[in-house]
Amino acid sequence: MVMTTIERGEMAAPTSYPPRSAVISWIFFDWAAQPYFTLITTFIFAPYFATHVAADPASGQALWGFATAAAGMVIALLSPVLGAIADASGRRKPWIAAFGALLVIGSGLMWFGRPGDLQGIPLLLIAYGIASIGAEFATVFNNAMMPTLVPPDRIGRLSGTGWATGYVGGILSLILVLGFLAASPETGRTLFGLTPLFGLDPVSHQGDRISGPLTGLWFVVFVLPMFLLTPDYPARLPAGAALRKGLRDLRRTLVELPKQKSMATFLIANMIYTDGLVSLFAFGGIYAAGTFGWNTIQIGTFGIILALAGAIGAWLGGKLDDALGPKRVITISMSVLLFAVVAILSVDKDHVLLMPVAPPEPGGALFGALSEKAYLVLGCLIGAAGGPLQAASRTLLIRIAPRDRIAQYFGLFALTGKVTSFIGPLLIGIVTAATASQKAGMAVLVLFFVTGLVLLARVRER
Repeated sequence: MVMTTIERGEMAAPTSYPPRSAVISWIFFDWAAQPYFTLITTFIFAPYFATHVAADPASGQALWGFATAAAGMVIALLSPVLGAIADASGRRKPWIAAFGALLVIGSGLMWFGRPGDLQGIPLLLIAYGIASIGAEFATVFNNAMMPTLVPPDRIGRLSGTGWATGYVGGILSLILVLGFLAASPETGRTLFGLTPLFGLDPVSHQGDRISGPLTGLWFVVFVLPMFLLTPDYPARLPAGAALRKGLRDLRRTLVELPKQKSMATFLIANMIYTDGLVSLFAFGGIYAAGTFGWNTIQIGTFGIILALAGAIGAWLGGKLDDALGPKRVITISMSVLLFAVVAILSVDKDHVLLMPVAPPEPGGALFGALSEKAYLVLGCLIGAAGGPLQAASRTLLIRIAPRDRIAQYFGLFALTGKVTSFIGPLLIGIVTAATASQKAGMAVLVLFFVTGLVLLARVRER
């Protein structure tokens, strides 16, 4: 059964919905895309870049922050325009395919990032920007398919299940890299005690670098069910007409937006707290690598544990979303994140809550020091709260946005998620570079979550 009520003009609520196989196939987009955020931006490639490619961890964190900021500005400027054109043209899948190709190309180029190759840094940062733009734009158009897949009272569960499934995909990709591909340069063995597959050289960190091509291959394989089984919106207008109508509609939406106070306030709140969350995820692994000296296996194991916490949190958050409403779920999640960030600032290798503790012993047990255990617990809180925050945010948008302009509003949603997304990484980069302190750089995130909570309190949920 496919949806039958999408017209050429205004889009009505569907009276019928696609079969379960179509919904499950849509969910697999999150599974397909998540390794990019897990392997590249958080736990494998970003820490590798900062600690082994760049001259030192602080400058590596700063360069990564500047590249993240540049990609975020491109995404912010183009998301609303592309969303408006997609609403006018109707179809979503061609956009997902085009930007998915950018994700695959950019990720594949990261293989060429050799340790200590300072001349190769510009290529790596450009590849990272291309892949980031592809991943984020593909997600915009995938999100815009949600209202036609399930009834409104099940949107929260669908969103939460998608995020949870994505986390599971991220976990499995991390296990694949850590258990079979990335080995310690000292021992030559992976987390499972194996010699790396395909003859990957631990000394030149080929196990870390392979995370880029693996991310691209993973996306191609697991996004196929969505293209094959999930129904797309029917075509409405040809490209030229869609461009003209999309820009007219976007202009009308922007003129009307100040009158929609709850929507405008929510988009501003999302702009601020998403910036904080993305920065926290992007620099969490880099911060751990610099603070505790963790290698790829330690950071990856940390990532697996966080992803498990995130999967459980997103799944439970989806249920709470339908029961309590997305606004309450967002508020609870942000409060947890704020607590975790403040607590992390009091933890380093020889302090917990500013109290002296024994530092990690060289060659000691995995997460054997008290400071490492504390960071692990706080990281689990971040993982468990981050999933529900993101899932409930897209649910809240669906509940308050006009149905006939859903892709356009998801474009604005991406805009507000990205228009200042350069500010968080930029501030972290500037403060870190100015103080040569990773902790000082991370401290700026407190302001983002406090401001987000204050603004969210003014949003009225339908």
